[in-house]
Amino acid sequence: MASGGAEEDDGGVPLDIDDVHMLLQVEYEQIQKRTFTNWVNAQLAKRCPPSFVSDLFSELRDGSQLLDLLEVMSGQPMKRQRGRGFFQQRANIETALNFLKKKSIKLVNINISDIIDGRPSIILGLIWTIILHCHIEELANTLSYSSCHSSLDSLSSLDSWSGSPAPASPVPASRASPLHRSFRVSAKKALLMWVRDQCKRVGCSVSVRDFRSSWRSGEAFLAILCSLRPQLVDLSLVQSRSNQENLEEAFQLAERVLHIPRLFEPQDVDVKDPDEKSIMTYVAQFLQYSNDMPAPEDHLQVSPSERAQEVTCWLQQAYQELSESRTATKNSSFAEKYQVFQNLAGSFTEQRRPVMTLLAAIRRRPELSQEQCALRTAWDRLEEELQRCKADLDSSLPSPFDSVIVWLQRAEAALTEEGGKEKDHADAAKKARGQQDTLKILIEQTSHYVNILDAYHNVDDSGNVIVPLEKFDEIKRRLTDIRVTSKYQGIKLEYQECRHTVLDLLGRISAKVQTWKAPYSSQETVLVLLQDWHETVERQGQLLILVDALQNLKQKANAYTSKAALGEDSQRAARQVKEAESEADSLTQAVAAVRGTMERVVSAWETYNSCITSLQTWLAQRIHSHGQSPAAGTQVTSVHSEV
Repeated sequence: MASGGAEEDDGGVPLDIDDVHMLLQVEYEQIQKRTFTNWVNAQLAKRCPPSFVSDLFSELRDGSQLLDLLEVMSGQPMKRQRGRGFFQQRANIETALNFLKKKSIKLVNINISDIIDGRPSIILGLIWTIILHCHIEELANTLSYSSCHSSLDSLSSLDSWSGSPAPASPVPASRASPLHRSFRVSAKKALLMWVRDQCKRVGCSVSVRDFRSSWRSGEAFLAILCSLRPQLVDLSLVQSRSNQENLEEAFQLAERVLHIPRLFEPQDVDVKDPDEKSIMTYVAQFLQYSNDMPAPEDHLQVSPSERAQEVTCWLQQAYQELSESRTATKNSSFAEKYQVFQNLAGSFTEQRRPVMTLLAAIRRRPELSQEQCALRTAWDRLEEELQRCKADLDSSLPSPFDSVIVWLQRAEAALTEEGGKEKDHADAAKKARGQQDTLKILIEQTSHYVNILDAYHNVDDSGNVIVPLEKFDEIKRRLTDIRVTSKYQGIKLEYQECRHTVLDLLGRISAKVQTWKAPYSSQETVLVLLQDWHETVERQGQLLILVDALQNLKQKANAYTSKAALGEDSQRAARQVKEAESEADSLTQAVAAVRGTMERVVSAWETYNSCITSLQTWLAQRIHSHGQSPAAGTQVTSVHSEV
C-alpha cells in the first residue's frame, strides 16, 4: 500500500482515497447481500409453506417476500394485496414499512419507490433495520441480569471504543430486560457482552472489542461453540491453524451440529476490516441457539400440554375482553371505538410471538393432543373476532367517510382484478378494454372523494377529533394510491389489450392458412379456397391489420416499459413483442406460399381438363385397335380414372 492512503491496482494505476472508499463500499455491499440473503432465507424456511429469495434486490420489490419475512419475525399475519401489479407492490411495501414504524423503528431514507426500483443500498439498509430491531434487539431483550452482570464492569470500555454514549433502547421499559432497564445499553453492546461472557466461561483469552477485526482469527466463534457445546471444540488447536481454517471449522460445526445457517465464507471475515453488520447477524444466531436451549431446571417446569392450556386460557380471556369491548363501545364515538381497538390490538400483538412459536411447534406434529387442538381453535376464534371488529369499525365511520370507505373498497378491488387469464384472446382483449373503461371512471371519481376529505371538518362542536388523525391519514393515503395506481394500471391494460388483439389476429390467420392447405380434391374446391384467400387477405386486409396491430403493440410496450414502476416487466414485454413479430413474419410467408400452391394446383387442373378429351379418345382407340376384352377395357378405364 502506498503512503497517503492511495492504492494501486494490478496494472500499477494509483487509486485515490475516494476510489479506495468506493471499492470497499462495493465489497461490503456484496458481502452484506450474501449474508442478508442467507439470513432472510433461513427465516423464510420457517414459514408454512416455506419460501425462498434468490436475488435480494429484485425479489423484494413486490413486497410479498418482505411481508413473509415480517410474518416470521413478528409471529403475526400480514394483510397483503394479491397479484403482481404496481398497486399490489406499493400497497404491500407500504404495509411492511407501516408495521415497522408502528414498532417505533426509524426508517431513514427508506422510501417505497426506492424498494420498487431495487436500489441496493436501500434494500440492504431495510434488511439490516429488520435484523437489528426485530432479531438482535429482541434477542438482547431476553438477556437477564444474571447472565450479563459479569460483563457490566466492561461497560466503560465499550463506550470508549464506540465513541458515543449508549443510546436508549427503543423497547418499552415494561418489556425490556433488566440489563436494558438498569443500564440502557444498546442491543449491539448487549450482544457483545454476551459474547465476552461465553469466552470467559471457557477460559478463552481472545479480546473481543468489536464486531470487526476481533473475529478475524476465528477464535471467538470457536469459543462460543465451546461454551454452548463443551465437547464440540478443542480450543488448544486454535493457535496451530490459520485464520481461515479456524473459521471454516467454526462455520462447519455450527451448521452441522447446531443447525445454525452459514451466512458467509471464511474469506469474508479473514480481511483487515470485516463487515460489522454481517458478523453481528451471524453471531446473533448463536444467541438464538442459546435462548432455545433447555435450562437445567426445565424438568421442573410445566409440560407442553400444561403450557398449551395456559396459552389457550389467555386466548379465551383475550377473546372475551375483545367481545366485551366491542359491545361496550357500541354507542361510543368512532374516535373512542378506534382507540379501544388500537389498544387491544397492540396488546395482543405484544403477546403474539410466544403464541405463534407454540403454534409453529404444533404444526410440525403429525397428530395434535386435545389441549393443542383447543389452542388452535382459540387462536382462530380470536383472529376472526379481530377481523370482525375491524370491519365493524370501518362500517361505523361517520358520514361522509362511510361512503368513501365503500368506494375505496370497490376501487381497490377493481385495481387488483387481474386479466389475461382467458383462453380466448379476443375475450381477453375485450376484458382489458372493459377494465380500462372502469379505470377512467375511477379516475374521474377520485377527485370527488378527495374533495370530500379536504372539505371535511374533523372536529365536533366540543372541539374533539371525530376521526383519529391516523385513520384520516390512512384513508387519504389509500386515495392517493388509487390515483397513482390507476395511471400505471391503465398503461398496463392498454398493452395487454394490444397484445391479445395481435395474438387473436395471429390465431385467426393461422387457422385460415391451415384451411387453405386442405386436400385439393377438385378444381372447384381449390377455386373456393383461393377465393377465400383473396377475401381474407386482399379485401379484408387481415395482414395489413396485423401489421398495424403489431406497430401499436410496440408503441404500447415502449410506454409500458419506460415507467420505472413497471420496469420489472420490461424483459417479459420485450420478449412477447419479439415472439409476436417472429410469428407474424412466419405467418406472412406461409400466407404467400399457400397462395402460390393453390394457383399452381388450379393451373394443373386447367391443364388436366384441357387434355382429358384427347386422353379419353386415345384410350378408346387403343382399346379398339388391340381388340381387348371387356376386362382389359375396365383396367384401362381404371387407369384413366387414376390419372
